[in-house]
Amino acid sequence: MNDVPVIAIVDDDPSLRRSLLRIVHSAGYRGEAFADGRELLDWLPSGRAACVVLDVHLPGMSGFDIQERIDVPIVFITAHDDVATRVRMERSGAAGLLHKPFEATTLLEAIRRSLGTTPT
Repeated sequence: MNDVPVIAIVDDDPSLRRSLLRIVHSAGYRGEAFADGRELLDWLPSGRAACVVLDVHLPGMSGFDIQERIDVPIVFITAHDDVATRVRMERSGAAGLLHKPFEATTLLEAIRRSLGTTPT
């Protein structure tokens, strides 16, 4: 079980966190879910995330603020499709950029890319 990648999910919507956890579990990954960036940052020293699925707009710290503090591949997700957010996401160097709502297969493809694996 130790070699199963852990996918950290950070979103302030509890129902979306549960849905995303189900998706990553269905693909054989372990998942850890957090309501905000502080929870993720508190967990990371002891956790071992292989990828972070990270909402751009969160209470407290934004996804971009969190990205500056961690060294883990990120798949950004957002419901805000404004030009400024899109440009910043594209320039962020994230492994994936998804606009809500998105398909489970699209999320899993982005996670696999971030891990350097190919879809099965």
